[in-house]
Amino acid sequence: MNLGKIGKIAMADLRDLLESLECSRVQTLLQSGNAVFDSKARTTSAVEKELEAALASRLGLETEVFVRTPAQWAAIVTANPFAEMAKRDPSHLVVLVTRGKPELAALAQLRAPGPEELEVGEGCLYITYPDGIGRSKLSANPGWRALGLVGTARNWNTVQKIAAAL
Repeated sequence: MNLGKIGKIAMADLRDLLESLECSRVQTLLQSGNAVFDSKARTTSAVEKELEAALASRLGLETEVFVRTPAQWAAIVTANPFAEMAKRDPSHLVVLVTRGKPELAALAQLRAPGPEELEVGEGCLYITYPDGIGRSKLSANPGWRALGLVGTARNWNTVQKIAAAL
C-alpha cells in the first residue's frame, strides 16, 4: 500500500484487516505497508478495491493498495534492467509499482538531464538514484503528474525481502 499520504499503519492492524477479509497465511514485512498473503478466487484488482474500501471504512485510511501475484512479483524482479546496481547499491534502486501505463511524452520529460535512469516494466517503473533519493531533483519533476499513474515505491532491498517472503 502507499503510505506516503497517511504516514504509517500498525502492522498488527493490517494483518487483522487482511484476515477479516478471509486472506490466509498473512505476513507483514517491515513497517511500510507490505504484506504477503493468500487470497482465494479473486483478481488482484478486486483485492485492491476490497482492501482500499476496508482500510477507509474500518481504519479511516484513504490510500491506494497495489496487489501482485507471486508470479507477477517474480517477473518484476527478473525483468530488472539495472541488475548491476541491484548488486552494488540496492538501496538507491527503486521499483515504483503502478496502475496503468505511463504517458510516453511525460516519460521523456522525466528522463531529462540528471544522474537518474528510468525504465518502464510491466506494471512498474525502475528508477536509479545514484546520488540518493533525497538529493534528487527527479521527485519534484512536474512530469510525474503528467504520467497519469498512481504508484508506490520500494527500494531493491525491500523488493528482495518481498520476493523471499513469497
